[in-house]
Amino acid sequence: MTDLDPLRDLGIRPGPDGPTLRVWSASASRVDLVIDDAPHDRVVPMVRDEHDVWSATDGALTPGRRYWLRADGPAGGGNAFDPSLELLDPYARGLGRTGRGTWQSTVVDESFDWGGVAKPRTPLDRVVVYEAHVRGLTRLAPFVPEELRGSYAGLAAESTIAHLTGLGVTAVQLLPVHQHVDEQRLVAQGIENYWGYNTLGYFAPHAAYASRDAQLAGASAVLREFKGMVRLLHEAGIEVYLDVVYNHTAEEGEVGGPVTSLRGLDGSAYYRHDAEGRPVDVTGCGNSLDTSTPAASRLVLDSLRYWADEVQIDGFRFDLAATLGRDADHVFDPEHPLLRAIVDDPALEGVKMIAEPWDVGLGGWQTGAFPEGWIEWNDRFRNRARDFWLTDIAAARSQGAPPSGLGSLASKLSGSSNIYAHERGPLSGVNFVTAHDGFTLLDLVSYDGKHNLSNGEGNRDGTDDNRSFNHGVEGESVNPWISDARRRSMRNLLATLFVSAGIPMLTAGDERGRTQHGNNNAYCTDSELTWVDWSDEPWHRALHDDVATLTRLRAENPALRPSRFGVDGACTLSANEMSWHSASGDEMRPDEWNDPGVRTLQYLATSTPEHEAPNTVLVVVHGAETAVPVTLPRHDGVTAYEALWSSDDRSLPQASAPGDDLLVSGPTVVVFRATTVEAAP
Repeated sequence: MTDLDPLRDLGIRPGPDGPTLRVWSASASRVDLVIDDAPHDRVVPMVRDEHDVWSATDGALTPGRRYWLRADGPAGGGNAFDPSLELLDPYARGLGRTGRGTWQSTVVDESFDWGGVAKPRTPLDRVVVYEAHVRGLTRLAPFVPEELRGSYAGLAAESTIAHLTGLGVTAVQLLPVHQHVDEQRLVAQGIENYWGYNTLGYFAPHAAYASRDAQLAGASAVLREFKGMVRLLHEAGIEVYLDVVYNHTAEEGEVGGPVTSLRGLDGSAYYRHDAEGRPVDVTGCGNSLDTSTPAASRLVLDSLRYWADEVQIDGFRFDLAATLGRDADHVFDPEHPLLRAIVDDPALEGVKMIAEPWDVGLGGWQTGAFPEGWIEWNDRFRNRARDFWLTDIAAARSQGAPPSGLGSLASKLSGSSNIYAHERGPLSGVNFVTAHDGFTLLDLVSYDGKHNLSNGEGNRDGTDDNRSFNHGVEGESVNPWISDARRRSMRNLLATLFVSAGIPMLTAGDERGRTQHGNNNAYCTDSELTWVDWSDEPWHRALHDDVATLTRLRAENPALRPSRFGVDGACTLSANEMSWHSASGDEMRPDEWNDPGVRTLQYLATSTPEHEAPNTVLVVVHGAETAVPVTLPRHDGVTAYEALWSSDDRSLPQASAPGDDLLVSGPTVVVFRATTVEAAP
């Protein structure tokens, strides 16, 4: 993207004559730098160059100094110039609130001793993602010092890291940590934006997530605590991914919304508008960034480079990523220059780029359409896993039979080759059953419908497409049969997540059965409802141990984590050779795949790894509530099966030979490792 080079070095940069601030605006007629130079504010007129970059040099721009911008220009066309407004530097590394409730940019000291700690650079096939909220993860954690709970330092506490490594997590994916603010509507209601998808600045960490001492010390201390968190996680071999919101900003709404930065500097260039200058909304927030323009694209790229380089971030999850790929006509283009630049930029080499591959605009659902190099959230995996283990079983109870067969589940187990192009492979998809948005795992098996009244919108917010099953009682139940059934369903969902080809993502607290009491859209609740509950009941510990076992089995068995799709009749390195068998042990017949009455599948996968020993795994999936006799499949070279794990926590089959019969209770997942002739002593 050489056409963006004139926009290099925006923000504050050191220079021979002192620090220089550079800001871009093509529409402004005047831009001033205002420096908090107590007891008076000092105005420094900025000079415009031929590339519409405004600059000012001043020796007072040193760490701790607050500053802001004022801009003037023509009215209309999507701009909102008002020289009386204090505007934020879009590239500010620190932001601070004034006594008047407004925000100002802050110069920070970016120096930090990384102590020689390098990024883990975990191979994709080894990645296990743990989606977490900085505050919510440790706010109630009894093992974290009280003064650090809910902070960056608390997330990096020794005991927190021990929990993550004990689970087998290789990456924490943090809900938005860019400085964010509450929407005006929420402020009026007396509630707040807990999730943080309302970004005020793309270069500054959210100060409220720092420890109290760091907050009092200022923006430089907040940044140091953030970097310290990253360093400690890296020392433990854990990568850090950030959930980033480059599709819209906190300048919410359309005409008359807040003017804090981009809208007051050059709203016509930074935000999407039609030919008449009216806002084009593809995010549902009224202020979609226009990444078809050089300025907005460069802002995104520079922010990514800063976090990946200066803060050593390992990956990014892009909220509503389809917006970033929309062209000047607001149509999604999989070869959009920004999408290509993000994965081709040498400064971002090796950084994981994960798309939420949709937005709310026309043609916004783009799962599978992103270019090579991108990873995508696989919502189809989520939907089919939920349907198979929950809504299909609910339908079988009420109607006598489930509505669909095994075919679509098999495609998800083997890496979703019907979604991702052959050359991209199964590691192009992040498999998940739950995420921050929607039911928790326990709520998924405990509620048929959402219970969002506490959000203040009359239970209208949040999706109604939950694909959940309460197992007979809505909400909490003291019935031991219902509790057992729910916990088995949770284990089945978790097993499906971790034995499937692709990158698994676990939501924080699901390993402990966290509940939000049926709230599937708890974006505006910062309380015990959304914080991870660290209660230590026996079943909590058992579920935690199941997750730890499943991640260990995934690490130990290459057949559970292929990186390529195979080709029938050919041996493809790093792909699986697969065979599919019915309960009888025979290969699946074509008519069985879509027969709703067929609910048992045996999936035999043999790895062809480039750097590990060959490995064969058998996964038995039984999706009915009645027990079924299963004959273990005969297969060339397989001499025995060793049972490794079962979602039936009452029994684990002993080592068995091909052709042996087992009675599999339902619904159940059983994982076996096969002994082959080549591996025999």
